[in-house]
Amino acid sequence: ARGRKTRQAAFRRGVLGEWLALAFLSLKAYRLVARRCRLPEGEVDLIMRRRGVLAFVEVKTGGGWLDRRRAAAVAGSDQAQRIAGAADAFVRRRPRLAGLERRFDLVLVHPWRLPQHIPGALRRAPQRGLQRAG
Repeated sequence: ARGRKTRQAAFRRGVLGEWLALAFLSLKAYRLVARRCRLPEGEVDLIMRRRGVLAFVEVKTGGGWLDRRRAAAVAGSDQAQRIAGAADAFVRRRPRLAGLERRFDLVLVHPWRLPQHIPGALRRAPQRGLQRAG
């Protein structure tokens, strides 16, 4: 029962983190295209648009500290592959978005601080999904 409560609390924290990230990005003039987008190829927390950029956003909510080094580790290769696959599938289903630049961002949500937006935290690698931006 305790494990279930812990999972439920983590889920609620994650949903709250997504809402905070959405509000933060909206203040930066991003418009929501899709939220919690689940496709057979993978899942993306937020898909946002700003001008000619379609940002596929992974939101990480931390109970303690999160920084750019940890963010790079958080978005591991398996997760990056799923995000890339979901991004491809999403754009295939919405051809009107195909001409936009695709970018893969992270938003880190810290307790009692403003979210940290890391544009281009992941970059596309040929034939291998995504890699950390370096």
